[in-house]
Amino acid sequence: MSSLLFPWMRAWLPARAAVSGRERLRAVVGALLGIAATGLLSAFVLQGSPGAIALIAPMGASAVLLFAVPASPLAQPWSILGGNIVSAVIGVGCARLVETPSLAAALAICLAIAAMFALRCLHPPSGAVALTAVLGGPAVHAAGYGFVLTPVALNSLLLLGVALLFNNATGRRYPHAQQADASHVHRTTDGPPTERLGFTPADLQAALKDYDQVLDIGIDDLESLFHQTEMQAFRRRFGEARCEDVMSKDVLTVEFATELDVAWNLMHQHAVQALPVVNRARQVIGIVTRSDFLAQVELHDRRDIGRRLRAFLARNTNSHSDRHEVVGQIMTAPVKTAFASTPAVELVPLMADVGLHHIPVVDAQRKLVGMVTQTDLVGALYEICLSHLATPRDGAM
Repeated sequence: MSSLLFPWMRAWLPARAAVSGRERLRAVVGALLGIAATGLLSAFVLQGSPGAIALIAPMGASAVLLFAVPASPLAQPWSILGGNIVSAVIGVGCARLVETPSLAAALAICLAIAAMFALRCLHPPSGAVALTAVLGGPAVHAAGYGFVLTPVALNSLLLLGVALLFNNATGRRYPHAQQADASHVHRTTDGPPTERLGFTPADLQAALKDYDQVLDIGIDDLESLFHQTEMQAFRRRFGEARCEDVMSKDVLTVEFATELDVAWNLMHQHAVQALPVVNRARQVIGIVTRSDFLAQVELHDRRDIGRRLRAFLARNTNSHSDRHEVVGQIMTAPVKTAFASTPAVELVPLMADVGLHHIPVVDAQRKLVGMVTQTDLVGALYEICLSHLATPRDGAM
């Protein structure tokens, strides 16, 4: 009997959480600070109110969401504030209108869920808030609708404040965006290049509509996970070509104090579009591109570009002028860089979607060791695809 029972019971166990010990500790410490601060501050605020409740039990469940899964749609600011407050109002109303406690509790829960769906503030602990308003005892019933403000709204605001500070201080973006970013760098109706052969946000929305269940993950995170999965599959199929394999190693550079006309002539003579800006230790501190030069030239007529650019590059004899004179004054900084060991495929979204054309490659000390351009990357991916097609598949003659 036990040989049949234990496998059946194990099937009900959830998969092991794929989070590090550090992340678990972060969540534990956050909950400790959140509940401690909420309880102590609420007690301080309410110390002049006899019989006031300083902290309610549903805040413990809210703390689990806000600190252990801060990216969840159920843990966002509007979810906790809207969910807890509207559920408290409904709970108090049901307790006053329905005499039978069990019936009032059931009605409060179902109405609270319906309201949270309608207001897009679904927050599971809010169901416990509605239940507390009905079954919380004489102190809660005596408070009436005051229960909505203290302790529900007060506790929710304080716990949310701690979550905002703690999550961001420990590297967790909060609040967490719940809509996929459909913006395009060129501001056209075309989707980002990396999405044109893969799935699109519209495909994801259609799949979620067919799934027709609430997911405890934001759409932006879900889309990001899918893209990372695609990237992982691409690496497995085409190998791990790294930046050091595809980068240009003989890279022209300038320094912060390089004069503008010298940098411009260097780009023109060598037919390059960008120059990394390095310090004396050859560490990358920025990048200057042709676009950085043209951005300084105010154009009212495209025919003026040559004259205005020559005027901009002309050496300035007035030492007290406010005009730009050296590369460091117009360079882009900070600049996105990659390590020599970075898989080249990771640069595809940066160049295709973000719009970067040149990415300096650095070592552990941020010293320049090369540069990957769009041309380098296209050539490398072309060679990788050719080599993959030329490799006989299993079972092929």
